[in-house]
Amino acid sequence: MARAVRQSIPEGKIILTYEDYCALPNDGKRYEILEGELSVTPAPLIWHQEVLRNLVRVLDRYLEAHPIGKLLFAPVDVILSRTTIVQPDLVFVRTANYHLVTARAIEGPPDLVLEVLSPSTTETDRVTKAQIYARSGVPHYWIVDPEGESLQAYERVGEGYRLSVQARSGEAFQHALFPKLSIHLGSIFAK
Repeated sequence: MARAVRQSIPEGKIILTYEDYCALPNDGKRYEILEGELSVTPAPLIWHQEVLRNLVRVLDRYLEAHPIGKLLFAPVDVILSRTTIVQPDLVFVRTANYHLVTARAIEGPPDLVLEVLSPSTTETDRVTKAQIYARSGVPHYWIVDPEGESLQAYERVGEGYRLSVQARSGEAFQHALFPKLSIHLGSIFAK
């Protein structure tokens, strides 16, 4: 049987969409589409996962006592636009914004996105994703650096972010998003 031959090839850059994202393989790699471009990273290192687990435990206990929103962690799709689908390490959605949480994903900017840096994602998390999150309207962006044992909280200002709180291991981290919560970073980075 003969196959139809394309009469022309589209010009310009190919922009991937959510539909293309859904067709990607489920092979254990982390796929994201960042403004139409495919991003593939390997599974996180064990240290990355331990730091994330420790932070989830602290925030989950807080949210049990103060039910102000939902905490979700990777893999969870966050659809920021038809051509931007990300899987942040941790996502927080306030109760008032539960309408963003659907059966398939978080559809729109969550109240907080948190990324734990890995050697393979540091540049993307600090620059590319930070710019995308800010342009997409994510009000709070936290970066956890396991190597530097620090947590940096950024607040959206205009189309970018401004550092609002920073703490290192041995210090307590407090943020207005979670009133009366003090995160002792030594416990987050404990091996």
